[in-house]
Amino acid sequence: MRSSLGKPFVRTVGVDDGAFRRSDRRAPLVGVVCSGPSQVEGVLRSSVEVDGTDSTARIASMLIASPHLDGVRAILVDGVAFGGFNLLDLVELAALTHRPVVSVTRRRPEYPKIRRAIAKYFPKEFDRRWALIRARPLFRVPTGGEPIWAAAVGCRRVDAVALVRRLSVHGFWPEPLRLAHLIARAYGRPVGDARRGARAPDPRG
Repeated sequence: MRSSLGKPFVRTVGVDDGAFRRSDRRAPLVGVVCSGPSQVEGVLRSSVEVDGTDSTARIASMLIASPHLDGVRAILVDGVAFGGFNLLDLVELAALTHRPVVSVTRRRPEYPKIRRAIAKYFPKEFDRRWALIRARPLFRVPTGGEPIWAAAVGCRRVDAVALVRRLSVHGFWPEPLRLAHLIARAYGRPVGDARRGARAPDPRG
């Protein structure tokens, strides 16, 4: 990825999930392929099981099936939680796609609160789920305001920081992730749906 940062345009894909209710079986998943910060080249769609264990496989298969993956230099994801507590394995995703993966979150996660939630709602799977939450150390990404936080697999921290800052053209959030979020919300439940509810704190903080 380091050599790609020196080029005028770098193709990346941002992946995020959409709104859902806890009673839903699946949550929408969207990937947006961009060249440079914001030139959209493709939109990918899939889904993940709410609070399930298939996020790594589903994201990987969505990307591998896309004709756009060939030119993609890095994958950006919004945190490691999709569809509630369906936790992404960053190392496995990087291995399956043969691409660096950068996970970005707006706030540093509240680990004690997340740990209690996993222990309460997933006691039989606590060790595996907690290990995925803490698998990669977070590092700060400086911005013009409050810092954001990231974890990276398959690239150096300095390159991950450079990539995130290069792709942030509207505020301090990478454009592929901003677009993926907007599109995924359109596929999901209406904002403010009173039936959606929340069972546990978001692992992304």
